[in-house]
Amino acid sequence: MSDWPDARNSNGDRHGYGSDGAQPEGARVMRHVQRGGPSAPGQPGSVPRQPRQPSYDDNVYDDLYRDQRGQDPHTHGNGQDGYDSGYNTGQVYGSPQGRPDGPQGPGGPGGPPAPPRAPKPPVNWKKRITWGLVTFLALLIVVSVSTYFWADSKLKREVDLSKVIERPEGGKGTNYLIVGSDSRAGMSDEEKKKLHTGSAEGKRTDSMMILHVADDGGNTMISLPRDSNVMIPSFKGSDSGKIYPARNCDTTTQVCKKLNAAYGEDGPELLVRTVEANTGLRIDHYAEIGFGGFAKIVDAVGGVEMNIPKGFKDKKSGADFEAGKQTLNGEEALAFVRTRYALPGSDLDRTKNQQKFLAALANQTATPGTVMNPFKLYPTMGAGLDTLVVDKDMDLMDVASMFWAMKGVTGGDGKSMNMPSSGFVGGNVVWNKAKVKELVSQLNNDEKVTVSGN
Repeated sequence: MSDWPDARNSNGDRHGYGSDGAQPEGARVMRHVQRGGPSAPGQPGSVPRQPRQPSYDDNVYDDLYRDQRGQDPHTHGNGQDGYDSGYNTGQVYGSPQGRPDGPQGPGGPGGPPAPPRAPKPPVNWKKRITWGLVTFLALLIVVSVSTYFWADSKLKREVDLSKVIERPEGGKGTNYLIVGSDSRAGMSDEEKKKLHTGSAEGKRTDSMMILHVADDGGNTMISLPRDSNVMIPSFKGSDSGKIYPARNCDTTTQVCKKLNAAYGEDGPELLVRTVEANTGLRIDHYAEIGFGGFAKIVDAVGGVEMNIPKGFKDKKSGADFEAGKQTLNGEEALAFVRTRYALPGSDLDRTKNQQKFLAALANQTATPGTVMNPFKLYPTMGAGLDTLVVDKDMDLMDVASMFWAMKGVTGGDGKSMNMPSSGFVGGNVVWNKAKVKELVSQLNNDEKVTVSGN
């Protein structure tokens, strides 16, 4: 019996004959008989075939089948396309012609060789170094700016030079009045005892210096003995605003007030007024440090090495030194610069010791070992700035200029001297007025200082 529907043979069926309709017959669909498998769809007992998703197992199966049979599992062994076995073709995503190493992929049998792997680009060291330097400089700028504002915020701008009256005309260069006071502010009773400062109320000047920073070099530092015989001029009270009359010297004995009395009477403003009135030199900036701050700076830098030519002792300052080279800590350094009664020249010899010590301190502080070491730099700056009192117009750059000029002078680049004097009266040091006038003229004109002190 024929499987073709409506077919006729020679007995009247249509097998082998064309269609008798006006239109050609459509394509016939043959049933696919699957041998040895489940019944065809639509037959009793048939199970609908579900499409399978590609998987790794299919690829493994295909490779095993090819290895064992030498045939593609999707053909019937003769290279002809057969029925859909339900397995995927083994194509890997990103491979346009099948699996990377399959029959139709690069490197497979009969296929083109796999393309060579692209070499890694060479390292651009110039670019890396450039970016490294840029990063380093950016970090350096951030740290420097942060340090600047941190340090600037620590300055105690407590002195108002605008309250000073009848001031002389200014000259070339910048003049700093640097004061070491016996202030005990912030010190405990134990620290006062250890540093031999006593417990006197208030504060007085223990050392005074004028530092002239020239516009074109040739800086000069002049020590002012605290026992200098000076006239206290009329002044305007820093707190009251009241005008006080001048205190002239005794006409008979010519004994005047000591210079440090001005500070004790009305503070830094009257001290500046007194120095200007007795010298004719205008003071541009004021800087003051107390006992505690001085000792902390010395300890922060690890002590200061000094060569003491002759040993001496002083119960009042706590000094007890032997001759020779030695490293002074904060306590010892303070005793060294304060000692005067054990010295033959009293106050004049003390000012020389102060200049000598400042030279050693400045040279040791401004070394790469301190400046480039944050573990030394920040404690040193913190110790000094915490107790540094300056005028309201002084900023951190002025402080730096003062420090470097002082370092240069004490290191031999410039001149260091005492205020010229002509002797003593009533225990006070008398200034040589003629030499003082000549000295001030040379400073105001930034000329080389030829005047000598004592």
